[in-house]
Amino acid sequence: MSIQPEPAQILQNKLFYRGRKFDYEVNRLRLPNGVEGDWECVRHPGGALAVPVTPDGKLVLVRQYRFAAAGRLLEFPAGTVEPNENPSITIQREIEEETGYRAGSWRDLGKFFLAPGYSDEIIYAFLAQDLEQLETPPQQDEDEDIEVVLMTLPELEQAIQDGEPVDAKSIASLVLARPFLS
Repeated sequence: MSIQPEPAQILQNKLFYRGRKFDYEVNRLRLPNGVEGDWECVRHPGGALAVPVTPDGKLVLVRQYRFAAAGRLLEFPAGTVEPNENPSITIQREIEEETGYRAGSWRDLGKFFLAPGYSDEIIYAFLAQDLEQLETPPQQDEDEDIEVVLMTLPELEQAIQDGEPVDAKSIASLVLARPFLS
């Protein structure tokens, strides 16, 4: 990201949890202005997300069960960036696994922090176009419960306005993709 670095002085770092998707730590810091305190941080390797568009202009989303939300959310396909993996490779794999589509062309939409108040996770967003449906159905990961949903742009915008549970990374990526959607 292009943020002007103003590093805090780390006085103490404690790792409380190391998981398969993220780590949780508490840091005793001295901020650049001299204030000291404890800050919690979720360390995450980042995620890649696609805004997939079929040749007839439909958006490809997934309705996925999310334990933390206690229900199903409407989302664009996304996945965690593996160690030493380029996010563009991550999302090419994820879109095929989650939706059964392959994109013929890609556009980098940018990147953004997901929740910088407590996490260093960055989402890398891409526009996926010239989709073709794969002959074999997608192989979901064993911990996924996913339904593929096709919507027009107005249908998705209306669903968001109507309060359908849509995750923040999908809404932010839709904003980034909007200038390229007809």
